[in-house]
Amino acid sequence: MDELFKEIQDVEEDNSVSSLHLVLWNMDLPPSCYDDSLEELWDEEEEPEEIETMMKVFPAYHQYLDVFSKVKAEKLPSHHACAHLIKLEGSVPPVEVIYSLSNQDSDTLRAKISENVEKFFIFPRSSSAGGPVLLVKKKDDGLCLCVDHHKLNAATRKNKYPVPPINKLLTVFNGFFIFSRIDLCGAYNLLRVKEGT
Repeated sequence: MDELFKEIQDVEEDNSVSSLHLVLWNMDLPPSCYDDSLEELWDEEEEPEEIETMMKVFPAYHQYLDVFSKVKAEKLPSHHACAHLIKLEGSVPPVEVIYSLSNQDSDTLRAKISENVEKFFIFPRSSSAGGPVLLVKKKDDGLCLCVDHHKLNAATRKNKYPVPPINKLLTVFNGFFIFSRIDLCGAYNLLRVKEGT
């Protein structure tokens, strides 16, 4: 464990990799790794599971705790200049036949729709256009709601720009030796769509 912390400290002190953010997930860290300032980072009304999540994040990364908050994941990001704009190339949104769902899947779909309407993630609309939905099983046996937008994507004007060669992109990571992966809660909702599109 001490060797791992030494490596992390080396990474943090090396200016060439200062942008590397490492999160120690699901590790039983010794009490010496935490400090009393952690208590100031949550409200007294914070959910126990939120506090548990905070305790798993290495202190050097407490400034990014909102990334792991399930409570904050219940809200859409504010509108900003980089909001996603969907432009259709001289066509109307497609109308597609829905996929058949079992009774259980239909109930789950209704529940997910109601949940997202309550959060203001989605809004009722009268348009006949749309895409079929399906429910995909996740690793934790939960169901992920997926919308098939193949036809809509085909009619959407592409935002084309030159892509750097892969080998050039890989050189950016030269010298890095610790990488982390984060499964963001409701990541699709982090892409704010421009109003009116």
